[in-house]
Amino acid sequence: MPECDHCSLEVAEAKAVFDEIGGQRKVFCCNGCRGVFRFINNEGLSDFYDRRESTWTAGPPDERPIEFSAFSDSIRPAGDLMEIDVVIDGIRCASCIWLIEKLMLRTHGVNYARVNYATHKAKIRWDPKTTDVINVLTRIKSIGYSPKPSVPGAHEEEIKVQQRDLLIRFGTAAFFSMQLMLYSVALYAGYFQGIVADTRLIFQFISLALATPIVFYSGVPFIRGSIRGIRNLSFNMDTLIVIGAGAAYFYSIYQIFAGGEVYFDTSAMIITLILLGRYIETGAKGRSSEVITRLLSLNPKKAIVVRSQKSGVRSYEPVSVASIQSGDLVQIKPGERIPLDGSVTEGTSEVDESMLTGESRPVAKSPGSELFCGTQNLYGSLIFKVERTGKDTVLSQLIMTVENAQARSAPVQALADRVVGYFVPAIILLSLATCIFWLYHGGLLTQAMMNAVSVIVIACPCALGLATPLAVLIGTTKGASKGILIKGGDIIEKAKNIDTVVLDKTGTITEGKPHLALYKGIGVTDDEALCLSHSLEQLSEHSIAKAIINAGGSITSYNVTDFAAWPGQGTSGMIKGKPALIGSRSFIESRLSIDNFESRIGSELMSQISKWESAGSTVVYLAHDGRPSGVFVISDEVRAEAKEAVEAMIKAGYDVIMITGDGKDTALAVAEAIGLRSDKVMARKSPIEKADAIRAMQDEGKAVMMVGDGINDAPALVQADVGMAMGRATDIALESADMVLMRSNLNLVAGAVGLSRRTYRVIRQNLFWAFIYNLVALPLAVMGLLHPIVAAISMTLSSLSVVGNSVRLKRG
Repeated sequence: MPECDHCSLEVAEAKAVFDEIGGQRKVFCCNGCRGVFRFINNEGLSDFYDRRESTWTAGPPDERPIEFSAFSDSIRPAGDLMEIDVVIDGIRCASCIWLIEKLMLRTHGVNYARVNYATHKAKIRWDPKTTDVINVLTRIKSIGYSPKPSVPGAHEEEIKVQQRDLLIRFGTAAFFSMQLMLYSVALYAGYFQGIVADTRLIFQFISLALATPIVFYSGVPFIRGSIRGIRNLSFNMDTLIVIGAGAAYFYSIYQIFAGGEVYFDTSAMIITLILLGRYIETGAKGRSSEVITRLLSLNPKKAIVVRSQKSGVRSYEPVSVASIQSGDLVQIKPGERIPLDGSVTEGTSEVDESMLTGESRPVAKSPGSELFCGTQNLYGSLIFKVERTGKDTVLSQLIMTVENAQARSAPVQALADRVVGYFVPAIILLSLATCIFWLYHGGLLTQAMMNAVSVIVIACPCALGLATPLAVLIGTTKGASKGILIKGGDIIEKAKNIDTVVLDKTGTITEGKPHLALYKGIGVTDDEALCLSHSLEQLSEHSIAKAIINAGGSITSYNVTDFAAWPGQGTSGMIKGKPALIGSRSFIESRLSIDNFESRIGSELMSQISKWESAGSTVVYLAHDGRPSGVFVISDEVRAEAKEAVEAMIKAGYDVIMITGDGKDTALAVAEAIGLRSDKVMARKSPIEKADAIRAMQDEGKAVMMVGDGINDAPALVQADVGMAMGRATDIALESADMVLMRSNLNLVAGAVGLSRRTYRVIRQNLFWAFIYNLVALPLAVMGLLHPIVAAISMTLSSLSVVGNSVRLKRG
């Protein structure tokens, strides 16, 4: 039966729809496919049909109408533009991605379109003055795809089905190949040492029986891909796979009856090894989706909303989280996860925020404290006011970032794909020319066929199919065993070029566990100064505040009103009816308008403060009732391995720079402790200024790796060519970093770059040997000096050489 020229579905002649398009008679299973085919051709996007891969599965477009109202919650502003995330059903291969993106970018008013191959989620931005969401979604529908509202995790099941199908096909091929090799070894031995004719014939028929399910079941995806490629005059790797495996298979059947040697093992190995490569690639997609699934599991579906009645009595109503609006009050019981972002209005508790910060220690929460979606309430009951919902929560932004990261692929793979585009048709022509040449020069048909098959078999791209995915898999697995998580093949390619390493100070160079080393009251007792600061810092989440809170322990605190946090400066509030401040010197001076600050502190104490800062400590000041009331010295130990790690990076040729939000004296003291020159220190940098500093380095032509540990480092981690997050494998690291160090050890930084360079070098070696093997062996096959048996063994050895070369990464 003919196949539909659009969706590849087989259709009976009597039910087929025929049309003449571009001077050619086309067959369609329905009018929908005919309309889509015409539209794609009219838009000048007919290359889509040449690009389709073997993973394409048959099926006509979904003709159900679009429910535009279902997308209203997915639309959001993006500056002067509007933006939407939609899941697109009907995507079957990378060519579908190409077609959708091309069509969107040709749509008037659309400024940006990107489709994630891993999740089938599209992000589209348009100018609302020029077009609207209805036109955007209708255009997608017009080419046979179905846009649907973005429901997190919806693509997970599709990936599982695809992976399961490949696993079954690969498992079948591997099982029968193992049995087949037993008989192939016997036949090879018989060829060289002699074998009884009847025994050889039995072994050959058994080999035929074992090879048949491999070729016609496990090899179905390749057969489909090659048929479509030939029909569209587009030859791809599938074409060579099918021709190589098919030639060996059918020629072997001919040889059974001609009394010659058979090469069923060749056809089996071709399909089995390429299936292994496809399964590895799909497995990587599956692992990426598991990250999103794990993040989604943190988001509760229901919550209890607190309603105030006219009588003053409260009611507690369980509702869907999707129905909660900003400004609503929500109750959180012990053990429950926070459903949305907001701030506490009533109650005290401790919350596990490890999914954001990586810090396993619970964080104290009281009125005014910020809560994040997905974090877990531990002990007390809380009521909080919702401030961010839906796509605006930290968890949703994190999930979106992870999904976008999954769209990455290893650019080096494009080298193999481009070469194969020319290599495949050239090999087919060379094989035909070889057969004709030997026949023309008086060779026997058997000899001509044997030489032609040798050309096809020796050129089959098994090694090419394994070269990149296998090296990436082993490289990333090796990294994981060392505590280095690498998010994709493109990160490996970027990391190999790194020449500049930027290190954040707090939590990266230092332990990230600040403690109160010393405190002293000014005009008040030391205990009173600690009590005042403890009372004020209880409402802050800054690491310095935690150091003072921990030092205060169970000290009795004063009531604080009008609390306010000043990012990067300090905090303020009213204690006992009088203004209280704690923070940096510049913060206290500016708020109190003090001209003679040092005289208020005292020359002796100022001299001590200078020594503390020169030793790398951070000093904060307390003021109460308009007067300086205390100083607090916060220490954070430099990591034991920091000096050794920095020296090793410098010795390896990296330009190492430290960047921090702390003051210059503190930064210089830490730099001296780890062996960094003063000109390699950037102090008093806000999160945005850190990102700007990295951008300036990139403008100078540097390839920059940023190493940080927390949410404040996110802008810099994203801006860098490669962002690396210190600490345990936290979700916040997945949001902004390309690599994650599961162990907080700076020695792993250089190790991660070294591993990336070795992995990329192995990929290039694999590709080199895969190509050079063909360049050496093909002339021998054309000249008839390479028997198909030797060609089969050589083909297998070339694949094994790629495997063996990749396995070397395990020993690094």
